[in-house]
Amino acid sequence: MNNNQTLPIPAETFIPHRMPMRLVDTLASYKDSGGLVETTIAADCLLVNTDGTLDEAAFVELLAQGYAVIKGYEDTEQGKGISEGYLVGVRKLRITGRAYAGDLLQVRIRTVGQFEGFAVADGEVVRAEKIIASGSIKLWIVGMENAL
Repeated sequence: MNNNQTLPIPAETFIPHRMPMRLVDTLASYKDSGGLVETTIAADCLLVNTDGTLDEAAFVELLAQGYAVIKGYEDTEQGKGISEGYLVGVRKLRITGRAYAGDLLQVRIRTVGQFEGFAVADGEVVRAEKIIASGSIKLWIVGMENAL
């Protein structure tokens, strides 16, 4: 089943996170197990420091929530319920820039592998067309071990 949902769609449609823990705003595009998720960093975000910078720990969470959004979208396009998943690892995290309250950030994320209930995704966080963080995340997807 293919629902052919029209993008963009609010990210909260596909993830359980709600404010103040939801960091991502919108699924802007999706293709071939990957997508572009956008967000504007609010000044009152829990992960914004007193100097207005986004804490570096937020980059991992942006990648994880970005993955959750594209996985949720993919699930609904396939006529399934939205999967529940958990971040279990981060590899090759590289932070090369900063983000600030008020910035528009894009999270480019794509699934690069799935095996026995786990998924691996590569992603980038982009600010003003410049990659400011990148890395690979590993997730455990509840029930996926039975689907493969």
